[in-house]
Amino acid sequence: MFTSTTDSRSLTVVDDKRWEDVEKRLAALEARLADTSSPLARDEFWALDELRRRAQGRSQVLFTGAVDLPTGESYLWQETVDAGELLSADLSAAAPALSALAHPVRLSLLGKVLHGRRTVAELAEGLGTTGQLYHHLRQLVAAGWLEASARGTYAVPGARVVPLLTLLATAGLR
Repeated sequence: MFTSTTDSRSLTVVDDKRWEDVEKRLAALEARLADTSSPLARDEFWALDELRRRAQGRSQVLFTGAVDLPTGESYLWQETVDAGELLSADLSAAAPALSALAHPVRLSLLGKVLHGRRTVAELAEGLGTTGQLYHHLRQLVAAGWLEASARGTYAVPGARVVPLLTLLATAGLR
């Protein structure tokens, strides 16, 4: 490559090999955009468009996720719910599950578990008494956000990982 400067203008000449590489990479990107099956080609509302197509006039809510946790665990999950059923349900029935999440210590515990800290000793770090810890763990287990194993370890059930992250995202954590 060589650069020449004249009259406050600069001219850079790039060798042919590098230029060919840039052209190939650009052509590959353009081909991916032209391929309608490529995620790059889909519009920003691809999930909504597909939900509307499948719902055929019914009012529905879809939540889905492909999650790789820091622990190496992976979850693929989706659920479609009829909005009419949700709107006609006794909404107060959701209170125990939501209430269990409505405490900073419990949310912290869930975060620790999702990051791989699963034993009582690991979860107790930075908390008050062990009695308080067990109280919060019982609340999360009772609401289904945690499950306890016989070995005294805790895990977020696989079917609750994406719903939990969905709730956190809708609470404004981004």
